[in-house]
This record gives sequence, structure tokens and C-alpha cells, in this order.
Amino acid sequence: MQSSYAPGIAALGRRVSPAQVISLLGPLTVFGGVVWAILQPWRVTLLHPAGQGFWWLVVEPPLLVIAAGVFFALVVARPLLADLEASRAAEG
Repeated sequence: MQSSYAPGIAALGRRVSPAQVISLLGPLTVFGGVVWAILQPWRVTLLHPAGQGFWWLVVEPPLLVIAAGVFFALVVARPLLADLEASRAAEG
């Protein structure tokens, strides 16, 4: 079947390797947390800490998302990428 609107659309798509996906998960999560904090600043009570306790100030959803992204990028993704690279080297 020939399409005049999307000729060679299959040629435009490129494969994304699992290593690329894994390496982008952490930074994209951090970016999402920062965007969330910018779009909903009232969720970050560090900006207006009137009468709030320590845990109320530290445990904020956007801050937790940013911390999860940093944790994933540093603690999970690096060793996982090293294992993927080692398995590729062992295969070929």
C-alpha cells in the first residue's frame, strides 16, 4: 500500500536502545519534578514555611520526585548501564 502523506515513514523511525532509555529516565524524572514545582509552587512549602514542621517542609511531592530521579540516575542507572555494557561486550 502506497501513501502519499507519509512516504518512507519506516525509514524515519530509529531504534532507541535500552541503554538510552535507562540513561534518560533519571534526568527526565528530575525535569518533571522541577516542572511540577514551577507549575504548582504552593506544593513546595519551603517557599512559605509559616508554622510548618521539619518533615512537612522536607517531604514535599515535587522534591520527592526530584530526589527519586537523582537516586535512580546515580544508584540504579549507572550499575545497570555497566551491566548492559558488560553483557554486550561478552556477546560480541
